[in-house]
Amino acid sequence: MTIRFNRRAVTAVAATAFLATGALTACSSDSDDAGDAVTSGSSAASSAAKEATSSDDEARGPITFAMGKNDTDKLKPVIEKWNTEHPDEEVTLKELAGEADEQADTLKQALQAKSTDYDVMALDVIWTAEFAANQWLEPLEGDMAVDTSGLLQSTVDSATYVNKLYAVPQNTNGQLLFRNTALVPEAPENFGELAEDCKKVSEQDKDCLTLQLKKYEGLTVNTVGFIEGWGGHVIDSDEKPVVDSDDSKAGLKALVDAYDDGVIAGDSISATEEETNLAFTEGRTAFAINWPYMYGNAEKDNSAVKGEFEVQPLVAKDGVGVSTLGGYNNAISVYSEHKATARDFIEFIISEDNQMSFAEASFPPVLASIYDDEDLIKEFPYMPALKVSLENAVPRPVSPFYPAISKAIQDNSYAALTGEKSVDDAASDMQAAMEQASR
Repeated sequence: MTIRFNRRAVTAVAATAFLATGALTACSSDSDDAGDAVTSGSSAASSAAKEATSSDDEARGPITFAMGKNDTDKLKPVIEKWNTEHPDEEVTLKELAGEADEQADTLKQALQAKSTDYDVMALDVIWTAEFAANQWLEPLEGDMAVDTSGLLQSTVDSATYVNKLYAVPQNTNGQLLFRNTALVPEAPENFGELAEDCKKVSEQDKDCLTLQLKKYEGLTVNTVGFIEGWGGHVIDSDEKPVVDSDDSKAGLKALVDAYDDGVIAGDSISATEEETNLAFTEGRTAFAINWPYMYGNAEKDNSAVKGEFEVQPLVAKDGVGVSTLGGYNNAISVYSEHKATARDFIEFIISEDNQMSFAEASFPPVLASIYDDEDLIKEFPYMPALKVSLENAVPRPVSPFYPAISKAIQDNSYAALTGEKSVDDAASDMQAAMEQASR
């Protein structure tokens, strides 16, 4: 079976995709609202970082690394390698709960108490801005700077708040468009072509496109994808909501129209990633938007589409679409007593050898060159495909008020999809809710 990518020089390939581990942080549940310490700029965060602990940036010694237990198996070999090379600066892994909300709560409680228990924290990408605004993260500048020039730019953007880097991306993930080739032989180059394909699919008594529109984080992810794919944004570079702009409303309208017209399957309104996975692997839908883990399921012997599907980056108004990012960013606590060691450790994680080990463990790396490694492509030939998705991806809104932003998106896009609000009213109410949250 081949994997084809239009509009990009991506080699036709066939392989098993990344497993579900990378999807765990791709679409995590909401965390609590930002605390009272939130500020709107990075100068206060920098000042707090300097005053937070009596240790300076040159302090070295043993450190602790906190991460949710679901994915620590990918980091344990990296930690062992570090400890072998740095016996006087050993890293101790502290596993957090598997649920994202519990992880966030544990870290917040420790940081609010100015605890030195955690030196390096693996943060879900959507937490980075909130933690930075609360003055909990050491800015990575000056002696603490880390070279991120070799990383996928979209991942670096997710770790940046008010034009300052507060974390180093560790791993990532992006969405893909899956297509049943028995129903649709040719890959669409834009969303208009996909909609045209749906007319033929309907004649075969099949659903056309299934994606996650249930009222949870998956709805935020896909709504943002449509807004960005039609040229709009959720917030601008000054963190001001702009979902009521013409381009943003055009993206929301495209989503709603596709649902109303039957391009998007009606069952999507109650679908999460797993319902999407079942719809595609059981042959009930021609297209599906999901994370790469679904590739492996589609290749299984009990899959109705085994040998008869292809994947490509998402499609939007004018071509390649926009995925949102999953993954972790590694940040240093301002209360760490050994910040220099912590800095070196998070840089160590993005070394070529360690990032290669992530790729081999089905944990999408952030080092761009890994996706071009010829030997790795022979073993995992889908790598160039995922790179295209990631190069065109955007972080979910980088804001300390992200939980409130996500809720505003979910509430109002769902209301528009179900006919409770017009697109204009949904966009207006979404804008108002975001403005209220950021005051």
